[in-house]
Amino acid sequence: MPKGPRGEKRPADVIGAAILVGRIATGEVEDTGRAPGTAANRKGGLKGGKARAESMTAERRAEIAKKAAAKRWSK
Repeated sequence: MPKGPRGEKRPADVIGAAILVGRIATGEVEDTGRAPGTAANRKGGLKGGKARAESMTAERRAEIAKKAAAKRWSK
C-alpha cells in the first residue's frame, strides 16, 4: 500500500482520502508520489513481454495468438 507524506499508510476510507488530497492540494503536506521501487518494477515489466516473445519459437507464438483470437471472438 502506498505511504502518505509522513510515512503512514494512506487512509482507506473515502473521507480520509479526500482530506489527504485536499491537504496535498493546498500544500499543507508534501506528496511523496510513487514508491521508489515502482519505477524499477515498471522498467522490468516493459522488458518482460518482448524478452518472452524473443525466447519463444514462431510456432509457439502462433499457437498463443490463435488461442487468444479464438477466445476473443468466441462471444
